[in-house]
Order: sequence, then structure tokens, then C-alpha cells
Amino acid sequence: MAAHECRYYQQLGDGVVECLLCPHHCRIANGRTGRCRSRRNHDGVLVSEVYGKPCALAIDPVEKKPLYHFHPGTTCLSLACTGCNFRCLNCQNHDISQVAPDDVDHYELSPEQVVALCLKHHCPGIAYTYTEPLTYIEYIIDTARLAHEKGLWNILVTAGYVCQEPLADLLPYLDAANIDLKSFSDDICQRVSGGHLQPVLDTILTMRDAGVWIEITNLVIPGVNDDMDMIRQMCRWLVDNGLADNPLHFSRFFPRFKMQDLLPTPIQTLKQAKQIAEEEGLRYVYLGNCQIL
Repeated sequence: MAAHECRYYQQLGDGVVECLLCPHHCRIANGRTGRCRSRRNHDGVLVSEVYGKPCALAIDPVEKKPLYHFHPGTTCLSLACTGCNFRCLNCQNHDISQVAPDDVDHYELSPEQVVALCLKHHCPGIAYTYTEPLTYIEYIIDTARLAHEKGLWNILVTAGYVCQEPLADLLPYLDAANIDLKSFSDDICQRVSGGHLQPVLDTILTMRDAGVWIEITNLVIPGVNDDMDMIRQMCRWLVDNGLADNPLHFSRFFPRFKMQDLLPTPIQTLKQAKQIAEEEGLRYVYLGNCQIL
């Protein structure tokens, strides 16, 4: 499948383009890619090198996303392409998110074929997940539009680091999202993930206003983002912004990627975070990556 021209960029002259998909606004010289590794400047045209080329396919329970309050007990066709616009030091899928498209095997599936595959396996929806799906937003929009025409749901599992214009183009076809809120500190977001906090908060509010069902995941990393005052601020922000009835998932950290020197999150830390969230008014708080729910 040929490279697909991206929708969100501008030409700056001298063969340089600026990607307008996410707040990084990568300026990309001819032949180079942006931070996500999957959007390349080809002679002054920004192209997606992963359009129609998913590197991972699976049928998952919707609870695995995790989405606990969106059609529980159903399945979804999970799909991922390589690439991510974050650089999380603890990434659990770094073998497909922190690599170039040519570094891994992939399928070739048009949007029509993805929808047909979903229907063939009797899945009621498609989940764009595992890596950062917003880096291949053109593929998602084209697939999600067809999915809606066939009565299928569209689920996004994302860190939410995207500009508002492309997000607005996706929202009419999006039914539910789990947003990975890395931390409620901009400094920690920059140091651990390589991005800023505010655009993620903006994504949450924009999805809320569009009527997308939202669930939030916060991976609690010992000594990094486990400050209980900061967790309280995060929970208060969610409640103050009308998300008291939207589930919050505190997820247990295990050593991964470039954070092999840390220990797993103590269960007591997760219990304390859950107690704080409930004190602040969040009605549905779950603990993930552990046996205590």
C-alpha cells in the first residue's frame, strides 16, 4: 500500500514541512520523519508511512482498554500501527511504539478491509490502541467513518496529545476513549513522556463536550508521580470539570523499558490513591495491573 498524504501540515519553503497534528509541531526536512517516526517529508509532501499498515491485530474484551462502563462484556477488534509522539521512559509497548515502520512486520489492510474483518469476527467495535493511534489519525478517520456506517463503535486508547483541529475531525466518529493521563505535573510529563500536560487536559474537555464516553487511566510510578497531593489535585480537576461519573483507573507500574531500576507500585499506594479519589467525589475508581479491584 502506497504512502498516504497527511492532512495536517504546511510547507515552510526550502523543502521543509511543519506537521500540525500534535503540539510538537515538528519541522521536518526532506527525507526525515517527525518525533512519531511514521510521518515523513517526501519531497515537500508529508506522508503517513503506516496508513493501512497495522502492526498488531487482536480481539480483546472491551475491559482490557480499559473501559469498564462502555458496553461491558463485549469484544472489540484492536488495531495498532507503529509510532508514538511521546517518549515514555516506562513504555510497555516500546517494541512497536518507539520504532520506525520498517522495523516491524505489518499487515496491509485498507479501512474497508478492517471493517470487514471486524464484522467477520462479530465484534461490535474497533479499538485503535497499543501505540499512539492519533499519529495515524488519517487511517483512523477513514476507518471509523466506514465503521459507523456499518453500526460499529469506535474506541480510542490514547495519551491525548493532539491539536484541536484534527481532533475535531475525528470526534464525529468516536464513541469512547480511554485517555492515559500520565501525571498532573507538567514537569513530570516533560521528563517522563516528552510532552506537556495542558494539551492532554484540553483533549479530555473537548471529548467531554462532544459526548464521547471517557475513562481515565493514571499509571502510578513509585517516586515519580505518586505524590498524593498531586493525585488529589488531579482528582479534584476531574470532578470540577464534570467527570465525577467517569471511571478513573489507577494502574500499577512494573519495571519496563528505560525504568528497569524501579520497583512495582506498592498495593498500599494504589489503595491510598483510590481513597483520595473517592474523597474528592469520583464515584467509580478502579485499580489495574493487580488483583485488587
